[in-house]
Amino acid sequence: MRHRVLILTASVGEGHDLPARTLAAQLRRERPDVEVVTEDCMPAMGRVVEAFSAGAPGIVFYRFKWLWDLGFWFFARCGPTRTFTQLTLMRLARPGILRLVRSVDPSVIVSVYPNVTEVLGRLRAEGSIGVPVVAGITDLAAMHYWAAPGIDLHLVTHPESVAEVREVAGRETNVRCVQGLTAREFVEPRDPTAARRSLDLPPAGKVVLVSGGGWGVGDLESAAETALAGDGVTEVVCLCGRNEELRTRLQRRYVEEPRVRVIGFTDRMGDWLAAGDVLVHSTGGLTVLEAHMRGCPTISYGWGRGHIRLNNRAFRRFGLADVATSPKELTDALRRALRTRRPQDLSFASLPTAASLVLACAGLGG
Repeated sequence: MRHRVLILTASVGEGHDLPARTLAAQLRRERPDVEVVTEDCMPAMGRVVEAFSAGAPGIVFYRFKWLWDLGFWFFARCGPTRTFTQLTLMRLARPGILRLVRSVDPSVIVSVYPNVTEVLGRLRAEGSIGVPVVAGITDLAAMHYWAAPGIDLHLVTHPESVAEVREVAGRETNVRCVQGLTAREFVEPRDPTAARRSLDLPPAGKVVLVSGGGWGVGDLESAAETALAGDGVTEVVCLCGRNEELRTRLQRRYVEEPRVRVIGFTDRMGDWLAAGDVLVHSTGGLTVLEAHMRGCPTISYGWGRGHIRLNNRAFRRFGLADVATSPKELTDALRRALRTRRPQDLSFASLPTAASLVLACAGLGG
């Protein structure tokens, strides 16, 4: 019998697809004999769930930002409406998720998308799923849906998340901090000078990275303008993710500004974060962790909606990132961040790999 690991992601942003890819690669390195199947859970969860989870953000994130605050309060923050939403989600997604699981016949299931984690936890608790279920968590805070009762093992990227996971999933829930949900390169040192050279960046002067995450959301224009006014800033790099409209708009705006470089989606974040002196980022998630690992100070700025509000509070509480809510605050935060660069944090290399714990959960370790 050949063992299978089923990884469920959702193609609604790199915050889910990236950990799915990196975990799959890690599993194949550690156990080449185990088949790894990665599936987008959205079609299985049904058209209604897909419309709300995949379709709505493309409109809300860019045009009706206040709706994300309202929706997040309704779906995740308010207890009674959260329970209603979770039960509705379960009812809608249950048939398709069970069909998908039965068709793959896995030895263990890993979810890196909160909505399907919630459904899997309930299915596991009621006995409809008979194999272990693992939740991969890549946000720092706002753990409802990321964590759930019934899940056999929660894997977190931030040790600071453990307490909140237990608040949501139960005091006795199994939670482990791991490496392997970020790209492999981040647990290895990267020389900043060599990184700058590889990216054709100036060897001296301050480099500010302005990122809108995979969606390319947030006020990148204001962030770039503020960064350009900073002392000693020789280059501002705007990372637009998969938002081609944003990329085109910024390229036109800065066509005559030699200190601004505008790029789209990149698979070289390890180099950019090693080369940059500070990251101004709008959407939290793995990018903040990756910046921390590279020693690149981070400022959360330009969006701050929904779950990002809670993550911003946690960034401040744990000292993982600064938070700015206006150009004036961003100017002050940039001044603080550009004074000195922290050393790279290579301590994550000593953590167990996500793959090893997933395999052990299914009795496939060793």
